[in-house]
Amino acid sequence: VQLQASGGGLVQAGGSLRLSCGASGLTFSNYAMGWFRQTPGNEREYVSTISFSGLSIYYADSVKGRFTISRDNDKNTLYLQMNSLKPEDTAVYYCAAAPGAPSTYWGHYDYWGQGTQVTVSS
Repeated sequence: VQLQASGGGLVQAGGSLRLSCGASGLTFSNYAMGWFRQTPGNEREYVSTISFSGLSIYYADSVKGRFTISRDNDKNTLYLQMNSLKPEDTAVYYCAAAPGAPSTYWGHYDYWGQGTQVTVSS
């Protein structure tokens, strides 16, 4: 199983980025997917999760109204559209796959991507 996250970069506050996560080696449409982020010295933080069908979507309060998660099961790809970015959004962003229902807990996820760095300058 491989999850490949991409799309990170350096952006000014108020800007936008779109992260992608390509999946291979698993039946993508059978898995709930999530985005998490982590900064040095801190625990992995939940950002957003989406059900296998895409019909159930959840966001952390810190990103609600600014970030949009979506998936394309035909392309085996997960997305995170990030708008109105803030310096506190700076982190390494990880995509992950979980069997069953979407979850806010990182321990429920079986597979993880390598992470993509997002840096928001003030």
